[in-house]
Amino acid sequence: MQTKAIIEADLTWVGDRFEPNTQIVVSSDGMVEHVGILGEKPTHRMRNRAIIPGFVNAHSHAFQRGLRGLGEHFPGHAGSFWSWRDSMYQLVEAMTEGKIFDLTCAAFREMIAAGITTVGEFHYLHHDESLSGFAFDDVILRAADVTGIRIVLLNAYYATGGIHQPLAPAQRRFGSENPDIFFDNMDTIAGRLRSPNQSLGAVVYSIRAAELEDLATVRREAVRRGYVLHMHVEEQQKELNDCIHAYGKSPMALLNERLDIDESFTAVHCTHSSRQDLETYLDAGGNICICPLTEANLGDGIPRLGAMQEFGGYLCLGSDSNLRISMTEEMRMLEYGQRLRHECRGVLRNRDGDVSPLLLKAATEGGARALGINAGAIQPGRWADFASIDLSSPLLAGTTADTLLNALVFGCGNEPIRETCVGGRWLSPAEGERQG
Repeated sequence: MQTKAIIEADLTWVGDRFEPNTQIVVSSDGMVEHVGILGEKPTHRMRNRAIIPGFVNAHSHAFQRGLRGLGEHFPGHAGSFWSWRDSMYQLVEAMTEGKIFDLTCAAFREMIAAGITTVGEFHYLHHDESLSGFAFDDVILRAADVTGIRIVLLNAYYATGGIHQPLAPAQRRFGSENPDIFFDNMDTIAGRLRSPNQSLGAVVYSIRAAELEDLATVRREAVRRGYVLHMHVEEQQKELNDCIHAYGKSPMALLNERLDIDESFTAVHCTHSSRQDLETYLDAGGNICICPLTEANLGDGIPRLGAMQEFGGYLCLGSDSNLRISMTEEMRMLEYGQRLRHECRGVLRNRDGDVSPLLLKAATEGGARALGINAGAIQPGRWADFASIDLSSPLLAGTTADTLLNALVFGCGNEPIRETCVGGRWLSPAEGERQG
């Protein structure tokens, strides 16, 4: 059991700005008790540091860390998402328990080093070579426990290999035969959660991976159990075309029509979603998770975020394939993609005309909302999840409290990020061990 702590840095992100002389009181159970100019003697004085809320990575496939450096050779013709998928399937076929554990630990340690305190692990690689049981599910929880990252294990229902199609041989390791078997396994995994830092959510992989009746069943049962539900939606044009051919409507239109959408539902990507479908979805309270670095790498396209912001959408960010793990770069690409699409600057601005606070909110509070966790902001009653910024970094030379966030978002990668704290415990990303 850790002891109560009083943390003070030179600057602390409170509300929508950096404030000096601010202290954070952290309880022995890892929650923020008080924030403000308290005049207490700090137990942890962090000089030349600014503290921000820990980043929340709302969408990760940790095992795909094994594809780094692969799939970037295009002999004879241009590649696509579908050619990349062939490389991913080759990785899946070679996966062992030891390999997925090592890859997941590597990805989670990189996240910690990048200031990410929570990961929503969209987990669909359930089975080992024997295809018996869900052997890999507990491995992901074990990797999170070893590294110390907070995890919401978003366990995926994956029953069809395409709309009305059986699983292909390369997809058999993803499979759940029906929703009953899927939730029986969820019950088993719930009994293996190792700490308050671990929780569960549900996933339907995509419109291609489940019959509509099963999608509705999984959604209803997830709501009954209090689980968030995430789903890949309209990442590729082929997905839209196949869905319209099979059902006469787009995936997002079907979700709006057949499911009760609220803040517990997150649509990932929405790259090709129409303005009308997005308006209906966002008005119902749904979240949208964008993964700009992966979407750029795969050539997915650029979503219509201008429309999403206009309609008050709840945005969050994910590292997805983990080709590059950096939430500062995800934030930057979120805005830059829209600048390229709309041929103007400051697309994702708040009411005051500022972009960086909205981007940081997507990388913190938006992710916490999508994952259903009490984190994402430095406020009483939330988890004490923080990242520290080195104010002496040459990349931040000349910045002030007013310009620091802009400099971090638009001028930096992971370099100025120094320490990461999960539930009041400071972590060592190099060793994956908890400290303090």
